[in-house]
Amino acid sequence: MTFYKLLMAKEFAIGIYLFCFKVLFSIFKLFPLHDKTTFVTSFGDNCQYIADEMDKQDISVQKVFLMKPSSHIHVEDDGETIVLPFESKNIIAMIRSIYHLATSKWIIIDNYFGFLSAISFKKQVICVQVWHAAGAIKQFGAKDPSIQTRSAGARKRFLEVYRKFDYITAGSERMAEIFQESFQLPSSHILRTGIPRTDFFFNDESKKAARSSLLAKYPELEHKKVILYAPTFRNDDLNNGEIALDLDLLFKELKDENYALLLKLHPAVKTEYDLQHKFPGFVYPVKSEFHVNQLLISTDLLITDYSSIPFEFSFLERPMIFFAYDLEKYVKERGFWEDYSSSMPGPVVSTTEELLGKIRVADHSLMKISSFNQKWNQYSIGNSSRNLVNFLFK
Repeated sequence: MTFYKLLMAKEFAIGIYLFCFKVLFSIFKLFPLHDKTTFVTSFGDNCQYIADEMDKQDISVQKVFLMKPSSHIHVEDDGETIVLPFESKNIIAMIRSIYHLATSKWIIIDNYFGFLSAISFKKQVICVQVWHAAGAIKQFGAKDPSIQTRSAGARKRFLEVYRKFDYITAGSERMAEIFQESFQLPSSHILRTGIPRTDFFFNDESKKAARSSLLAKYPELEHKKVILYAPTFRNDDLNNGEIALDLDLLFKELKDENYALLLKLHPAVKTEYDLQHKFPGFVYPVKSEFHVNQLLISTDLLITDYSSIPFEFSFLERPMIFFAYDLEKYVKERGFWEDYSSSMPGPVVSTTEELLGKIRVADHSLMKISSFNQKWNQYSIGNSSRNLVNFLFK
């Protein structure tokens, strides 16, 4: 089957799904609205902080969580709080999900969800997009270069989704500008509350607990210089399972200098061998068992590329190195908001040899990290969850 036919088949399937969603939503929309907040989440962090703040303030509103498998939220379905799998093969759960979406006064989402293009909420309903990244390197939404390869119907659907966002939470003026371009919305739709999950970096107890959880499994890390390698997921990684870093070289050069390398790879990436066994006392593969905050708080040096992790790691004002071995290809395919090499708060390298040289340099442009933090986390100052909850419910 040709690429075009595959694309058309996909669009047809999406159309059928959205039609069924619209029909059910229209029926449930006849029911009255309730004092209920429905969270639709594929990431979870921001929704978790909002829900916790609602509990802290004793907001008497029922909470419903519609969760994708990738969502990490610690919440129990106890009758008062409802937890349902979303967009799953569980037909009953999907029907219940649509009912809650049609009868809730507040809808909080943390990603792009296509169902929004097929429905229309009642006027009293507030839909808030709490985007999953604190800042942006890659272009997304209406500015994503790949959108040009999609059909006219798909592009129209994307815009219909964006129009359902009554508000979008932003952590800075720079991100507010990016949201306006990406989602084709005016400034009045931006809530300058800060990013809820960044409250973590202002809570000493949370930071201490996060560090303790990692050390409980790897106590030897307490006295090591911890490097975290957290690259952006690439589709090619699924097939080859290769890591761009030359681990053999890093192990040879750093094993006797008290370094430890945490590997935070996408859960879907399968490596062919036991890296921890091959590089004892040096390499520690960490996937879904640890939240990224548990890793960041114990990290002395971050190595990444195009991910959004630097925006949050900058709160800690610790050094970063950007291992952008495929920069030319990646910027052409994805598109960046700013010149990559000059805007990143640390050296940009393309080989493991270059990387080794930068690891051993004491000065990693900490002044640049501070200004980077101020630029992207302008409004995220420890009270972002409270700001949003106060806006929505008080």
